[in-house]
Amino acid sequence: MAEQRRPGANPPPFESPEFETDSGRTVTPREIPITPPANVLSAPPRPRVPPGQAPGGPARPPASPERRPIGPSPFLERRAPSPPSPEARRVISNLPTEQLPPVPGELRRSGSPVPGMDLASVPLEKRTAPPVPTLDLPSVIVDQRRTAPPVPTSELPPVSVEPRRPTSGVPVAERRMTGTMRRAAVGEGGGAAGSTGFWPPQPRTLADTGLTATMVEELVLKAIFFAGEMRGMDIANRLKLPSAIIDEVVEGLRRQKYIDIRGGGGSGVGKSTMIYQLTTFATDVLRQILDRNRYNGPAPVSLQEWIEVVKKQTVRGNRITRQRMEDKFGDLIIRDYIFDGIGPAMNSGRAIFFYGPPGNGKTAICQGMVNCFDGEIFIPHAILIDDFVVRIYDSILHKPIEDDEGTQPYDRRWVRCRRPLVVVGGELTLEMLDLVYSPEVKYYEAPFQMKATNGMLLIDDFGRQKVSPKDLLNRWIVPLESDVDMLTLHTGKKVQVPFDVFAAFSTNLEPSDLVDDAFLRRVRYKLEVQPPDEDLFHQIFEVMCRKRGVAYDADMVQYLIDTHYKPMGRRFAACQPRDLLDQVIDMAHYRGMPPQLEQDLIDSAVRSYFVRFDKESR
Repeated sequence: MAEQRRPGANPPPFESPEFETDSGRTVTPREIPITPPANVLSAPPRPRVPPGQAPGGPARPPASPERRPIGPSPFLERRAPSPPSPEARRVISNLPTEQLPPVPGELRRSGSPVPGMDLASVPLEKRTAPPVPTLDLPSVIVDQRRTAPPVPTSELPPVSVEPRRPTSGVPVAERRMTGTMRRAAVGEGGGAAGSTGFWPPQPRTLADTGLTATMVEELVLKAIFFAGEMRGMDIANRLKLPSAIIDEVVEGLRRQKYIDIRGGGGSGVGKSTMIYQLTTFATDVLRQILDRNRYNGPAPVSLQEWIEVVKKQTVRGNRITRQRMEDKFGDLIIRDYIFDGIGPAMNSGRAIFFYGPPGNGKTAICQGMVNCFDGEIFIPHAILIDDFVVRIYDSILHKPIEDDEGTQPYDRRWVRCRRPLVVVGGELTLEMLDLVYSPEVKYYEAPFQMKATNGMLLIDDFGRQKVSPKDLLNRWIVPLESDVDMLTLHTGKKVQVPFDVFAAFSTNLEPSDLVDDAFLRRVRYKLEVQPPDEDLFHQIFEVMCRKRGVAYDADMVQYLIDTHYKPMGRRFAACQPRDLLDQVIDMAHYRGMPPQLEQDLIDSAVRSYFVRFDKESR
């Protein structure tokens, strides 16, 4: 083991390694005697040895300069050899490499031998060896016709780049379709789900979310405060953000001493399984946060991002055919004039006005209409308007779609839903058509028309609201014409949001008493829903019997018409077969007999159902 010396002591003598003297060097370790100085700090300078002479030995002859090949330097000038004759070119090109004439020794460069290769396959500009300017050696020239000349980039045809669509869960036949073919298939009613053209990418960094670090930190602190303590993965699920982003924010809050780790939660390792709780340093900060906003839910998206997504998922400009409508309406009995009236209205996406006597299926028609719109849409949990949170997603109005195993990852702040159908009736007021601010929770609830974005809004029982029809129509005139709605914050600021809604107005009152010419001009499509005739009444009764599991008897239905309709002068309604059949079933269960169409049960159902309209006859 080598002896250890204290700092400042004389270093040990250098022992020369046992190897031969290098002939390529002027001085070698063996030829330099090492004499340890008496003192390191006062060591005399080492004498300089002239090059070519070893200490204590005779002078060595100077090394001969490096021999360079004769001729011009290839790095300064590239001279093309004289072209050979056609006969020489043909002979040289047919000769293998090993049969080429030898190069004299004085023209060869010193170095490692180069393995043989086919010079004809090497382009001229790739060669590193200079041309040999001898008179006796013919030059080897590569035929330029063997390689195609490069095509300039500017002359290349443009290549269209289309965004890739997720191929998981898509049939192979559809994967081979081009973008134009797929859009044509959607136009014919054959589009698959998710054909709206928008798929929210999953954010990877905090900048991808469009939110500030302060906003996310406040959401994390409020989530832990309302829950008491939370694991990292639970915080990510609450905020609908990736765990990588949450871990970065949580680590920053730990460095600020606002949260601390209480321990691990369950199996697994990593920050996602750690249990976090608030510290005493977060008390004052959290009080200020709650005084400004008490929203505790998924992270919002920016207003501008939501506006761009609404444009991509627009309800305007559909291509709905008659065949597709018949398939989507199912067992609902619809006359041809109704199909011809609502079909063009749905393709335009503009408003439609239904009128006619009550109970003839105006609401049921609207429910079937929203099923005709192709594709699924993404609805945000909440959006951010001037640092105020506006909640849009409603679990009652919106129907989410479950993800399959092969579903492509997406931003969980958006919810995959079917196009919504929002129905409002007599409870509608003007205040409900604006942002609803709650002083207790200090965030906004979106109005009905905003929740129905990219879907359908049905104002049912129009004219029966607490507000006058004139004031209600004046509220809708601007959005119906410009596709833009103006909302007001509690601070008084006006906010412009898109009005991408297929609006439908339905009333059973006299239209002349409700609407004026200005409204009728903006509602381009009007359709009267007429009551069914006798034949259609039979068809509706048969469909209802099949749905309720009761044997259909045409004679008993005709008995109902001849006994209780014609003598009384009652008008048919599309809802009456369903209601009367339900009455028959309930009466049969009460009597302990199987439900069936018979005279006694039908008479009992009629007496109970039409009692309000037969007061004068009693």
